[in-house]
Amino acid sequence: MIDFMIKRNIEPILKTLATQYPVVTITGPRQSGKTTLCRHAFPHKKYVNLESLDTRQFATDDPRGFLAGYPDGAILDEIQRTPHLLSYIQAIVDEHQIPGMFILTGSQQFEVLNTINQSLAGRTALLKLLPLSISELKDSHPITSIDKFILTGFYPRIYDHDLNPTLAMGDYFETYVERDIRQLIAIKDLAIFEKFVKLCAGRIGQILNLQSLANDVGISHTTARTWITLLEASYIIFILRPWFRNFSKRLIKSPKLYFYDVGLASYLLGLENELHVSRDPLRGNLFENLAVMETLKFRFNQGKRSNLNFYRDSKGNEVDLLIEVGPDIFPVEIKMGATVTPDYFKGIKSFTKVVPDLPWGSGLIYGGNEVQSRSGVNVYPVWDISKMLELLDGKAG
Repeated sequence: MIDFMIKRNIEPILKTLATQYPVVTITGPRQSGKTTLCRHAFPHKKYVNLESLDTRQFATDDPRGFLAGYPDGAILDEIQRTPHLLSYIQAIVDEHQIPGMFILTGSQQFEVLNTINQSLAGRTALLKLLPLSISELKDSHPITSIDKFILTGFYPRIYDHDLNPTLAMGDYFETYVERDIRQLIAIKDLAIFEKFVKLCAGRIGQILNLQSLANDVGISHTTARTWITLLEASYIIFILRPWFRNFSKRLIKSPKLYFYDVGLASYLLGLENELHVSRDPLRGNLFENLAVMETLKFRFNQGKRSNLNFYRDSKGNEVDLLIEVGPDIFPVEIKMGATVTPDYFKGIKSFTKVVPDLPWGSGLIYGGNEVQSRSGVNVYPVWDISKMLELLDGKAG
């Protein structure tokens, strides 16, 4: 039993799905809190860590004997380490038809989901757990400084143990590079890969130009694409796709690059304190990253898939975030400044010429403290993103 944990918004969804499906699978970054959440939500269910070499060897050599040791099911942590188990789990759940029999976790979304799609299609619910959200932190760890949020990021362990975020992120990155990456792909020179990831951080919130990135690192375009896919699969970077409709060929088709955790991006940029953040030329991009991820966390914590895009045309008109609301769009601008100015609404005004019908209005996330309404635009502080999204959900029904 876990004695203490920050309450996770996804837990009610997890428990509900465990009454409806024989298997629930939770993926997410390393140390996002998957294990703690599962053990807290299902304290009487046996827990198995497949990272343990002896356990994994048993599961590999004798999968039937291994699973026979858990007749009532179990929490199987880091299932991507033993993907062959899924075929045997399929047979068990088909025979017993018991809801919530197995709870699976994994840290690599593409590898886990591809295997699950083959073995457990229709038998498992899929959830994604990202690091903590602002709304989850508000009660136990209130932080009033945006720069501190950007520097610290949202990994639970940093808050649970009051860790220095720079040191914690350094350890996290080294462990990730040395262990997880080498499990997925052979990288001859880790220093070049590290340079690649740091240069990705330098392009945060920007249009992804793979050829430029490859040239700056000194690798091929193919290698750059492979590494981007790998980082995306491992929940390090998030690729935000552009929105476009067939009626316009003048829209940008390349995606934008973000990090699942803004604290990791700050570490990779060499930021070690709040003063560094406040002076960094990418401060606005880091703020945008924070806001995009908070929006994505809200969605995932409801058990839903991403419904996010961005808009940019060939003339440079841009809206940072487009949220799909059924067949409709809710455009959101993200601005670091604490004072709302008319320039903040330029992107939305341009977008209304392309999509004039916005039944749910539009939004602005900014670095101030007041909720406002400006010419039909709902203005919210970054602290209150969840309130804006809850209101949008309520209106959309």
